[in-house]
Amino acid sequence: MKVTPSQLQDLYAFTRNHYVYHYDLQTELVDHLANDIESIWQENPKLSFEEARDQSFKKFGVFGFMDVVEQRQKAMNKRYYKYLLSELKQWFSIPKIIITATLFVTFFTLLQTSYAKYFFFIIFGVLAIWTLFRSIQLNREFRKRKEISSKKWLLEELIFKQAGSIGIIFLSQFYNISMWSDVFISNTKLVLLTAAIFTLLYLVNYISFRVIPNKAEDLLNTTYPEYSL
Repeated sequence: MKVTPSQLQDLYAFTRNHYVYHYDLQTELVDHLANDIESIWQENPKLSFEEARDQSFKKFGVFGFMDVVEQRQKAMNKRYYKYLLSELKQWFSIPKIIITATLFVTFFTLLQTSYAKYFFFIIFGVLAIWTLFRSIQLNREFRKRKEISSKKWLLEELIFKQAGSIGIIFLSQFYNISMWSDVFISNTKLVLLTAAIFTLLYLVNYISFRVIPNKAEDLLNTTYPEYSL
């Protein structure tokens, strides 16, 4: 016996009812359930579809699909940060390293002047405002994408929501950074470290808020062959 197309749709609904909302994860689980149901039918063909489905589901244990979902989320997070790191490495090779070096030297020079504390907050403020602005933009873009397609993809959500979470974490450190600014002014090593951190923050935020979202379609099509279908 084979699982029919209508039964496959029932399995999709079944995964949604058990808190699996991303289409790529649903598809993986539906494929697994369908294969297992067909194996169960080979051993006991008298079972109904629902009975075979429930028997297959019990194999996932007390927490159902949650363990599988958590594993896939971790794997996709790892893939996302691999994309980010790959893009970041390009800024430390020719020709982009020239921009990186210029950014670092600019920050280092400004933070050595008598107005270092003011420049510190200006540099931080520009980054914070842009982070907030892009977070709002990406959230709006993500909502528009959901209006076009009802399917949720895990990587897509990471691309448009992960950047926002980075921004929130960054903004939440404002108090700690303001305390740090009083310490580093007279310490050249700390100035070097601060300039390096600001350079890295600017690059990471630019990549996560601008570069990766702009490449979203290519990344999604590469990751999910069925995405454009």
